[in-house]
Amino acid sequence: MSSGLPGSASIGAVDLVVRDLDRSLDFYKRTIGFSELGRAGGVAELGAGDRTLLRLRGEPEAPPRPPHTTGLFHFAILVPSRAELGRSLIRLAECGWRLTGASDHLVSEALYLNDPDGIGIEIYRDRPRDEWPRTGETVQMASLPLDLDDIAAERDPATALEPPVADGTVIGHVHLNVADLGSSEAFWCGEVGFDVTVRTYPGALFVSAGGYHHHLGLNTWNGTGVPSPPDGAVGLERFEVRVPGEGSVREIVDPSGMRVTLRPV
Repeated sequence: MSSGLPGSASIGAVDLVVRDLDRSLDFYKRTIGFSELGRAGGVAELGAGDRTLLRLRGEPEAPPRPPHTTGLFHFAILVPSRAELGRSLIRLAECGWRLTGASDHLVSEALYLNDPDGIGIEIYRDRPRDEWPRTGETVQMASLPLDLDDIAAERDPATALEPPVADGTVIGHVHLNVADLGSSEAFWCGEVGFDVTVRTYPGALFVSAGGYHHHLGLNTWNGTGVPSPPDGAVGLERFEVRVPGEGSVREIVDPSGMRVTLRPV
């Protein structure tokens, strides 16, 4: 199945609202390994190399995101190798940061954690595409136990644990809590142009461009028909979908209230 989006479409920067900007900057620089690329007007840009991957807006009075609302399930940092995933794992341990989970997804290997505001993060590496299990055009994914000792052993001992993260680190995907899978599929596939890649997870749907396992995860695990969080709440403010080609920047809002920037590159 071909996508309405170019195969080189990707997820760009993720914008988050945090309560304590300095606290979050310390976490994302020291523990995750991002570099600070600039700061203005209470917003800090972080990334790998010279590429912005994350924007943090500090709002000390931001309300918490209530439970059972739409919003960010997690954003996912894709590192370029298994050795770099091992480096990330050891750096997290040395910083004393607790994982919330770790899984072998067949197409990838992933670590899960929360930032100081409880915002979900995945750090993962992809297996080569020719190793991804498929049934016809459908990618097969699972959540199997991950051998953390084996991942840690992949880390190159000649490479320092200290930041920054490796060049080539990007935002691989964004996973959202949505209000309804049907309307979300109609929007993200019918209007934006992604293709469905996985339907086998209960209450979830995965979509992508160019045959990737997923650029977006969509789930109703917080409930069907749940409301959006209050404006300005801690968590996701917006994220970018980068679409190669000509055109202007376009702002859209999905059926669950998520703000998205379609950015030609």
